[in-house]
Amino acid sequence: MLTEKDLKQIAQRGITEEQIKTQLKEFETGFPFLKLEAAASVGNGIVAPNESERKQYVKAWEDYKAAGKRIVKFVPASGAASRMFKNMFAFVDADYDVPTTDFEKKYFNEIEKFAFYEALDAVCVKNEGKSIKVLMAEGNYKAVAANMLKADGLNYGQLPKGMLLFHKYAEGSRTPMEEHLVEGALYAASNGEAHVHFTVSHDHLAFFKAKVAEKADGFAQKYGIKYDITFSEQKPSTDTVAANPDNTPFREADGSLLFRPGGHGALIENLNEIEADVIFIKNIDNVVPDRLKPETVEWKQVIAGVLVSLQKQAFEYLRVLDNNPSDAQIAQIAKFVEKNLCTNPKGQKVDADYLRKKLNRPMRVCGVVKNVGEPGGGPFLTYNQDGTVSLQILESSQIDTNNAEYMKMFTQGTHFNPVDLVCAVKDYKGQPFNLPDFVDKTTGFISSKSKGGKELKALELPGLWNGAMSDWSTIFVEVPLGTFNPVKTVNDLLRDQHQ
Repeated sequence: MLTEKDLKQIAQRGITEEQIKTQLKEFETGFPFLKLEAAASVGNGIVAPNESERKQYVKAWEDYKAAGKRIVKFVPASGAASRMFKNMFAFVDADYDVPTTDFEKKYFNEIEKFAFYEALDAVCVKNEGKSIKVLMAEGNYKAVAANMLKADGLNYGQLPKGMLLFHKYAEGSRTPMEEHLVEGALYAASNGEAHVHFTVSHDHLAFFKAKVAEKADGFAQKYGIKYDITFSEQKPSTDTVAANPDNTPFREADGSLLFRPGGHGALIENLNEIEADVIFIKNIDNVVPDRLKPETVEWKQVIAGVLVSLQKQAFEYLRVLDNNPSDAQIAQIAKFVEKNLCTNPKGQKVDADYLRKKLNRPMRVCGVVKNVGEPGGGPFLTYNQDGTVSLQILESSQIDTNNAEYMKMFTQGTHFNPVDLVCAVKDYKGQPFNLPDFVDKTTGFISSKSKGGKELKALELPGLWNGAMSDWSTIFVEVPLGTFNPVKTVNDLLRDQHQ
């Protein structure tokens, strides 16, 4: 099935023939659905700290930072913003000329509220010889939308989300990338330095670097810190081969194999190369203006405090396990693993080996918010490969829709995951874990796509905060909805939280 030419193409990407054969086999077999115990809820897998506990966790985090630990803020930022503008692309191509849908009417009625309004007005004057107001008065709404989207205008249809103007300030509008730099200074700086890492696509790397060069020094002065800002790209070795509907390799017109990005799960490789004690992970579009940042900052400190408190206890217990623990000590540690780390042995023999395996692994605390109908993965108690039950973040595609009990759990789940994670990635001896060792490879996704009018099957790797972190210790903490403000469409920027 694979030719010499294929093998050469595969090797150039840093992929092995064995990996390709495995991927083609996965197209045939598919991935098993996960076995669920329950949707996590407050008191059953989700912790809701009271005010006094929150203060203790914030102090624990401040103490940890003061000890000179290396903290990194990791921001997946490689996606293009094109989906944000789906409605406006449709308007430009529509067979009518004036705003007709509710979405279009809102966009044009409130256009002056957008942080990019002045920049858009300037390109309209440059390209059309007329301001936005004049163009709209003449009924030429499409010219306004086209100048926002097209390459000779703002090019927002192709730029990454991190490079769009999101929020207005007296001193000028800010991009999400800049807002993440500010957040890094406010809760992730230690030793007078904030380490911020962005994963970006190769095509956008120059844009990000130019914006950092332009803006970082100003924020460094404002917050009295130094920035260490780094970038990485998704590795070609994490791309996956595409298949035809009959599971044979999909080929381009020239006969070569088609490879596609392996999804955000590929970023476990990037995360694995970060030198840090603690890593915050947060999506590029989930940012707010300065006036709303205090709540976000407080809760980031809370979940980080939960993490370092639990890690400290886990490390103490690992040292006990290294020194012939008594039965009483084994029982005490087993209680910690089950109650505090929400890992149920489900009939497994609970001895020193079992406890060491469950304690000596990466740890993450995930903020979860009350479910208000936003799309996103949900927190569940799920069976693992070894028969134990622990907390996982699941996507709907991982759940058997024919299982009425599971669908009830999913639809009636009280919380979902807004990608608000803080991770501890070193062991109790100070050595970094090799994160790919903790991936559950049976949790990938297969989806239907097309290329050049031909149907194909695409394979996504286990998601970064789903199967890629399956064998981590996971803790869920309820955080306020105010800490979650994603921007999925351009009109989301008109919400009060982004004004």
